[in-house]
Amino acid sequence: MALSNVLLPEFDHEMANTRKTLERVPDDKFAWKPHEKSMPMGKLASHLADIPHWVGDLFRSESFDVAPPGGQPYQPFQVNSRAEVLAVFDKNIAAARKTISEASDESMFKTWSLLSGGKAAFTMPRIAVLRSFIMSHIIHHRAQLGVYLRLNDVPVPAIYGPSADEAGM
Repeated sequence: MALSNVLLPEFDHEMANTRKTLERVPDDKFAWKPHEKSMPMGKLASHLADIPHWVGDLFRSESFDVAPPGGQPYQPFQVNSRAEVLAVFDKNIAAARKTISEASDESMFKTWSLLSGGKAAFTMPRIAVLRSFIMSHIIHHRAQLGVYLRLNDVPVPAIYGPSADEAGM
């Protein structure tokens, strides 16, 4: 069985749960943040919508530099409404899923590097980047967004089991 066939059910499950969480983000709370050091809810939701876009970059290149020497540093993606977040997320999920489904086992094991200023922050096989830097990254920020929702009395969706608001499963 191809690695992509092993990864896709997990990817589909995590992205469906992420979408359930993004569907709850209130338009009037995009600027809200729980602490001065925290990112605003809209920026966090935008980040979650954008991360799946990185799957294409992961398989089209051997590296990405967030601050290329002499170039423009990476600019975080930002939209201004739940509808925009969901539209971008859905588009990025479809493209990411297609990329994963078409990835050969050989391409999964090729190394990829995240660079900053031309220096490697990390280098790992693409499959490890997909699981950690993309999927686990999404799970991390989805949980963070769940806390934002709770602090704003927005019902938190059931993800791996029931939440205080939903029976789940």
